[in-house]
Amino acid sequence: MSVYYGSIEAGGTKFVLAIADEHFNIIKKCKFSTTTPQETISKTIKYFKENRVSAIGLGSFGPIDLNLSSKTYGYITSTPKVGWKNINLVGQLKEALDIPIYFTTDVNASAYGEMKNTGIKNLVYLTIGTGIGGAAIQNGYFIGGIGHSEMGHQRINRHKDDFTFEGICPFHGDCLEGVAAGPSLKARTGILGEKIPSDDSIWDILSYYIAQAAINATLTLAPECVILGGGVMEKSNMISLTQKHFISMLNNYIDLPCSVEKYIRLPTVKENGSATLGNFYLAYSLFTKK
Repeated sequence: MSVYYGSIEAGGTKFVLAIADEHFNIIKKCKFSTTTPQETISKTIKYFKENRVSAIGLGSFGPIDLNLSSKTYGYITSTPKVGWKNINLVGQLKEALDIPIYFTTDVNASAYGEMKNTGIKNLVYLTIGTGIGGAAIQNGYFIGGIGHSEMGHQRINRHKDDFTFEGICPFHGDCLEGVAAGPSLKARTGILGEKIPSDDSIWDILSYYIAQAAINATLTLAPECVILGGGVMEKSNMISLTQKHFISMLNNYIDLPCSVEKYIRLPTVKENGSATLGNFYLAYSLFTKK
């Protein structure tokens, strides 16, 4: 009997659903906008009722409750996403589908996918998109105690040309997410990020903030590499600008395990597929424990 694994990349903007065979090859995929919880979860349930799998890996936007002993395990908790606060995502899916579900953050899923694709067991993954999230894997395992990290809300030093911008984070104003996430571009300029020319100085400002996050991760967690994903990093010059600021900030304090081009890098899984691949492997890990 064939075994199939499911992936749910539950993003604040869109849900991406996929099915893989036992060799983790994608055989089916769909995506739709994240609207109301009722509509979005109903679509997800319908998809997996029509395309049965043995287990699902679910990487979700957050914050989420990952504490297995908590009464609200499986919930999306204090999210700023309108209508999604305190939603029992895992509970609704399990009740309808009655299969094992591995629940984690979307960025944890991306980090896991990169680990499986590269073989690197000590890495940090930062996603710079509509929001900013971070995940770390050490010796093949996620970090975290009673919950998950929130690297996107770390404090950073302001760029000399950016002191007047208050930031967009509804909780902290000018935390990393508040000044470097995609929507901060339009908040500053009135223009969507994809329409801003690559030589605009705003990209130097964002890369300055992202480099600080990479420095913090390097000095705190000592990974083998820092991977930068998300829509903001798709701008052609962002990775080189971030590498440049990173080297300047590090100031030869420690030796990197490789060149900066290999250390500060883009995802290796094509077409933003890191989270989907990670979810497949997490579903497999849960299914094989049965």
